Formats: sequence, C-alpha cells, structure tokens
Amino acid sequence: MWEKWFNKKKEKIDTKNVVEQGNLPQHVAIIMDGNGRWAKRKGLPRTFGHRAGVESLRHIVTTAVNMNLKVLTTYAFSTENWKRPEDEVNLLMRLFSEYLESEIDELHQKNVQIRFIGKIDELATALQQKVEKAQIHTENNTGLVFNLAVNYGGRAEIVRSVQMIGEKVARGEILPGDISEKSIMENLYTASLPDPDLIIRPSGDFRISNFLLWQSAYAEFWFTDIYWPDFKPDHFLQAIVDYQKRERRFGGLKK
Repeated sequence: MWEKWFNKKKEKIDTKNVVEQGNLPQHVAIIMDGNGRWAKRKGLPRTFGHRAGVESLRHIVTTAVNMNLKVLTTYAFSTENWKRPEDEVNLLMRLFSEYLESEIDELHQKNVQIRFIGKIDELATALQQKVEKAQIHTENNTGLVFNLAVNYGGRAEIVRSVQMIGEKVARGEILPGDISEKSIMENLYTASLPDPDLIIRPSGDFRISNFLLWQSAYAEFWFTDIYWPDFKPDHFLQAIVDYQKRERRFGGLKK
C-alpha cells in the first residue's frame, strides 16, 4: 500500500529537490494529535479519526524511509490516554494490533527497525507478544529506526531511569555522587539514539504533552493547525525545510 501511494505522488514530492540531504535532522519526533477533532469536524465518530490517523502514519513513515531519515519517533498513546472512554481505548489497542499484523512485513522489507517505547508490560498479553515479535523480526535492520511511543509518558520514563539508578546505588555498584546526566540518559528508552532535533506538533496546540521531556531539551519545534489525519508528506517536508533554515546554538553563540 505504501509503495503504491508513494509512487503515485513521486512527481509531486521529490525529497532531493526539497530538502538539503546533507543537513537532515537525525531524529524527528511527532505528536500525532487531532484525530478526534478531525472526525468531529466531519460529523463522524472519533474512531474514524483514529483510523484515518493510521493512514497518515503510513505515508509519513514511507517518506522518512525514502529520504533516508535515521530516527522517527511517533507519540501514539500516552499514559494519560487511559482516561479516555473505554470504547475508544479498546479501538486504539486494536489499531496497534492491526498495524503490526498488516505492516510489519513491509516495514521489514524497507529495512526499518521498529521499536516500542513506554510501559509495554502494562498492555494486554496478546499485544505484548505482537510487539515483541515485531521488534525481534526487525532488530537487525539498518535503515530507519521507527519508535512507536505506546503507553508512554515522559515523566514516567525519567522516574523509571532514576529507579534503575537507585537500584544500582542500593546494591553498592555506584555512589550517589556518580549519578550524572549521562547515567540518566543511559537508562531512558532512547538510550542508544540521538535526541530529537525536530518535534512536530499538529492540531493547533502548543504544548509538549509529556513527550520526550528529557530528550527534547534542545529540540526545535514545528507547529501547525492541521489535524493529524490531514498531515501529508508535503507538511512533513515543509517542517524539515523550515528546520534547516534555523540556527541551532545549544545555549552558545554562533562563531
């Protein structure tokens, strides 16, 4: 499905002519937001918005693969999303399951390594098994690293890191004075990956929503009023082009 779609749009979207290939962000993260509002605007149940959001995700992953992006992280389900109506939560879990079943082989063929970050052990057993199978199936792939944040919260991730360090202190393996930014980073879900250079937030909101709190310290942000189901590769590429125009100083001054 993805290959067919990308080929259909290839004349319109040529990443080589749109972005500077030598100045790509290493890691792009996206807060996939606005599915419910998209559906409401069209007079549809919220569930239609979530299904449409999956289609947008397919297209964006394909674009990331074709432009040789190194890391893509998408915020799919937060630790706070359990507060939503039970029917909606159940649908989202089914969509995750369906996504793994229908897309994993094509992701593997595209050399994508899929990872899940978050409290995966709190998901239903059957879904946990599919997650593990998908990760093992693609773990040796060397192309795009695609992180799906499911049952994820930035604060919870930092707490988890601190707890893991605390266990080492309790065992006498390290001293409290040995705790550093590096040791905290080494126990985050994204320990082996670069921090996000660019975070994209659709839907007209201007907040981080408990997403990659530690990792986003010096990330560039790109906001748009477009709801996630209407977010297309054109928008993704525009975000990257805008990112490439920015001057990143990381607290210092340009020489």
